[in-house]
Amino acid sequence: MRALPTLLFFAVAAFAGPAAADPAPANFRVLAHLPLGGAGGWDYLSFDAQRRHLFVTRGDHIDVVDVDQHKRIGAISGTKGVHGVALDQSAHRGFASNGQAASVTVFDLDTFRVVATISGTGEKPDAIVYDGASKHVFTFNGKGHSFSVIDPSTNTLTSTVALPGKPEFAVSDEAGSIYVNIEDTAQLVKIDTTHNTVVATWSLGACEAPTGLAIDRKRHRLFSVCDNKQMAVTNAENGQAVARVPIGEGPDAVVFDEDASVVYSSNGESGDITAVRQKDADHYSVVASIPTQPSARTLALDPKLHRLYLSAATWASAPKEGARPDIVPDSFTVLTVGAP
Repeated sequence: MRALPTLLFFAVAAFAGPAAADPAPANFRVLAHLPLGGAGGWDYLSFDAQRRHLFVTRGDHIDVVDVDQHKRIGAISGTKGVHGVALDQSAHRGFASNGQAASVTVFDLDTFRVVATISGTGEKPDAIVYDGASKHVFTFNGKGHSFSVIDPSTNTLTSTVALPGKPEFAVSDEAGSIYVNIEDTAQLVKIDTTHNTVVATWSLGACEAPTGLAIDRKRHRLFSVCDNKQMAVTNAENGQAVARVPIGEGPDAVVFDEDASVVYSSNGESGDITAVRQKDADHYSVVASIPTQPSARTLALDPKLHRLYLSAATWASAPKEGARPDIVPDSFTVLTVGAP
């Protein structure tokens, strides 16, 4: 990690201009670090494109970063074991999944004030998604092997439905369906958000332990990143396998930049991002491997500036199989990746 004066120089250089950068991933590099320090783990990153705020989950709280000012501007506390944040822009509300409390924290997107806590989800809610078609919030419960449905108009939990295994990342097509990776069975599940039912379960074939999931809503394609260094591309309409693309080691998240036609996989063990060009709906190729740092396994996309934000910390020792490595105290940081 660079010394602080150098970090500040890069921060100023990276954020001085208002114009969007060239989204060609071959030019991408780490533009800046924002040291946040503190103890605890981390998981999903969520980006509020309207307010230019990044929500960084931190175990028992959420740090809020203004990406244009390149600084932390607030925090949301009381989120025990928080994993993810879902956004309802129409109601100015955010929803945090609290894995250790089987609950969801509801907060105001403008003030970050907590307005409600909804208890009683399935065990260990992990991924969380707001579905614009049904206007409901869905939590995906890792230990409970289920999903729970919340009506945000009343802040009440309406149902919990069984899944065929442990759910990981989930995405909405905003047209009545949510898709979720099932990590322990290497499957992809389609959910009808009108009736809150599982309508299809598809095998991901050779994909091992799928985690991150992204969607191309226009071309109806799903991108699952797998533990055996591949990305599986699936037809969201019929579940057919479309392509397999090599990626880095230890992926945990993936995003799709629609304007640039590029899929980005964040690979925590190899310490890089794999950039995959979408030639058309069925053809994909790797166009860049972008160095980040080991442990940078989750990411969020800024669609306006075509930048990527990643959480990371310095490992105290090399990771051992089946266990997360110790982290150097106060080394937690947010990386900004993009074209200079």
